[in-house]
Amino acid sequence: MDLLRESIRTFLKLSPLPNPPAIHIVNEAEGDGFRRSLIRYSAHDGEQIEAFLLEPKIAEPRGAVLALHQHNSQWAIGKSEVAGLMGDPLQAFGPALARRGITVLAPDSIGFESRMKKAGWGTTLAPALSKSHSTEEGWLQYYTHVAHRLVRGELLMRDILADCEIALSILHGRTKNSHLGVVGHSFGGTVALFLAALDTRVAFACASGAVCSFRHKLAAGTALEGSLIIPGFHERFDLDDLLRCVAPRRILVVSSESDPYSADASDLVKTALPAFEMQQCGDRLEHLRVPGPHALDQGRFDAILNWTVANATCS
Repeated sequence: MDLLRESIRTFLKLSPLPNPPAIHIVNEAEGDGFRRSLIRYSAHDGEQIEAFLLEPKIAEPRGAVLALHQHNSQWAIGKSEVAGLMGDPLQAFGPALARRGITVLAPDSIGFESRMKKAGWGTTLAPALSKSHSTEEGWLQYYTHVAHRLVRGELLMRDILADCEIALSILHGRTKNSHLGVVGHSFGGTVALFLAALDTRVAFACASGAVCSFRHKLAAGTALEGSLIIPGFHERFDLDDLLRCVAPRRILVVSSESDPYSADASDLVKTALPAFEMQQCGDRLEHLRVPGPHALDQGRFDAILNWTVANATCS
């Protein structure tokens, strides 16, 4: 799978893996069993990224995970939802993992929370905004991120992944732990799958509500999230190729039956499984398929949490 991985990295114009940048600690707060630090560091293009770093208070943390936020057209909310400070409690993987001994880094992606461009938006705890105003302004900014990059011959996905690779470098440097994981739902799940496929430092990954092929979306008329607007990608690759690239590392695909964004997940897992079996690790590609809509429920949240903890604590 190395050749396939390098082909996709080259297609996306991903640069070599970065060295970790210097981090600036903005503030710190004590949580229930962990310390939460707001940190700031430079993206590959010099933009400042804010992230929450949640570090367990136990003497020997058990693992390290990059936790990626969802989309949900909530432009003013990113890392704060993962950190449990606002939004959906079933997206708060940060505190849940940190209480169980896992160090978590939760950054803002391009266009969300601290990385919104409008003055007065994107503070650490986003101001109260009407849903319509937040959606209209945030959508326009995000669309502009996509469109301007395409005009320049660049890709939003490329820049998102470059930022995530920096985050992995920071997480490794901070914890001295080479057993790194990534977890995300919806938009976060899509990025988690791409990152796990293309960066072999990821030892385990969970992609929830995100594994649906381009071929199915195009046939069904399903909307494409902005980072998936990758001209020419479908002519050469699809998401089963990304799954293949994860082998022999561990991945959990979580999907639900009424979710258009994971509609053909079972088919993709089945197609990718031989790549794992060829390396005698068929059990490392797992799929949890449950009834329900796109949004996480308690059962899926708990399953993702338990799987992540189990894989973070074994090398």
